[in-house]
Amino acid sequence: MSDLVSSIRERYLHTLDKIAIAARSVGREPESVKLVVVTKTQPIEVVKAAIDAGVLFLGENYAEEGVMKLQSLREFSAVEWHMIGHVQSRKAQLVAENFNFLHSLDGLKLAKRLDRFCGEANRSLPVLLEFNVGGEDSKSGWSASDESNWYTLLDELAEITALPNLKVHGLMTMPPLGQTAELSRPYFQKLRGLQKYLAVKFPQVDFGELSMGTSTDYEIAVQEGATLVRVGTAIVGSRQYKTEA
Repeated sequence: MSDLVSSIRERYLHTLDKIAIAARSVGREPESVKLVVVTKTQPIEVVKAAIDAGVLFLGENYAEEGVMKLQSLREFSAVEWHMIGHVQSRKAQLVAENFNFLHSLDGLKLAKRLDRFCGEANRSLPVLLEFNVGGEDSKSGWSASDESNWYTLLDELAEITALPNLKVHGLMTMPPLGQTAELSRPYFQKLRGLQKYLAVKFPQVDFGELSMGTSTDYEIAVQEGATLVRVGTAIVGSRQYKTEA
C-alpha cells in the first residue's frame, strides 16, 4: 500500500470512528450515516488513492471535473459518485447522465431539465432538495430560514416530487460558517424540523436522508440527524480553490 493510500485510509477510518462516537452519543447506529469523501479539485491520483483506501462514496462540486474523474475510474463500479455542488442549468445533462446521486437540487427549472435528460438517458436520479436555512445571500437553495414562510415552498416542491425521473430522498444544507462547530447546531436542527414538516405535507415522498455537516462540524451534524456527511480536507488534505466556467 502506497504512502498516499495509507495516509488517506488512516484519516478515513479515524473519521468513521468519530462519526460512530457521535452517533452512539445520541442513540443512533453508526451504520445510519454515510461518509461522502469530497474530492473536488483533487487530482485523479488522489481520488484513485481514496478508492484504494476503501472510500465508497465520492463527492464532487464541479460537473465537468467530476465527470472526467468518474469516466477515468469507471472500473471501480462499487463507488458511488455524488454531485454536491451547485449545478448550473447548462451542466444539467452532464449530471443527469453520469452521477449516482445529487445533493444540491435548488430550483424547479433545474429539476425539469434534469428530469428531461434523465428520461432521454433512460435512468432515474436520486436527489436531495437544498435549502438555505441561514438566510445568507451567498448560499444556494430555497430560502428556509423563516419557518413561517415554509408553506410558500409547497407548490414548487409538489411539482418536483411529481417528476417521473427524479427521486427525492431528503434534504441538504450548508450552514453559515461559524468559529466553532457548535454554532452549526441550530441550523442542522432547523433542517431536521423542515424535514418533519415536509414529510407531513408529502406523505408519499421519502424524506429520510439529511445531507449536512462538513470537515468542521460533521460530528454535530450526526448528533442532529445527518445521514450523509460531506468531508474532504480532513481525509484527503487541502485543495486548490477554483470556479467552474
